[in-house]
Amino acid sequence: MRPVSRRHRILSAAGTGVAALALLTGCATPGTGTAGDAPAGAATPPAPPAGEVIAQGTVMDVGGDVELCLAGVAESYPPQCSGLPMTGWSWEGVDGAETAGEVTWGAYAVQGLYDGESFTVREHPIVLALYDPMAPADPTGGEPGTSDEATLATIQDESIAVFGEDFLSSWTRDGWLWVQVVWDDGSWQRVVDELYGDGVVVIVSALQAVEG
Repeated sequence: MRPVSRRHRILSAAGTGVAALALLTGCATPGTGTAGDAPAGAATPPAPPAGEVIAQGTVMDVGGDVELCLAGVAESYPPQCSGLPMTGWSWEGVDGAETAGEVTWGAYAVQGLYDGESFTVREHPIVLALYDPMAPADPTGGEPGTSDEATLATIQDESIAVFGEDFLSSWTRDGWLWVQVVWDDGSWQRVVDELYGDGVVVIVSALQAVEG
């Protein structure tokens, strides 16, 4: 397995609210792309979710500036990370937090609204250690992928260029490349299927739509 991650920076306002996916120049013909055919710049991200979403991550409060970190957290003390700005967050009645100096943090499942730039909390958070969601369906159906490790490694190296600021992390497993992004409604999956063909890359959305 070959994991890759980076700290997430916020999507620019110019990249939000756009429903259509438009690959930049240099993309492959749909279904015929190979590693190395990725566009020179990032594709347009999907439109923000219309309803509430749930996220699992680290809430980091540095002197009153609160962020929701969906990717890795630096193993310092206090820890450091960069994520989505949060509004509506309060530590009142919230367990599981630690504080060092002006930094307070903890790992939580949070529910709210995402507008493409920031996350607005709408429900009381749940300490992540106590959160027990239903396991998502396996998009691979339990079948191994058919791509070799070298091909997947090349595509993995292209991931940041393809997804831009929406990229969180990626890893290879069982002949597949898995890529975690901030939010996907199926649009990112269509992008990679057009670039590399079906059955190569699996997109994982860090934000999950609330059912019902």
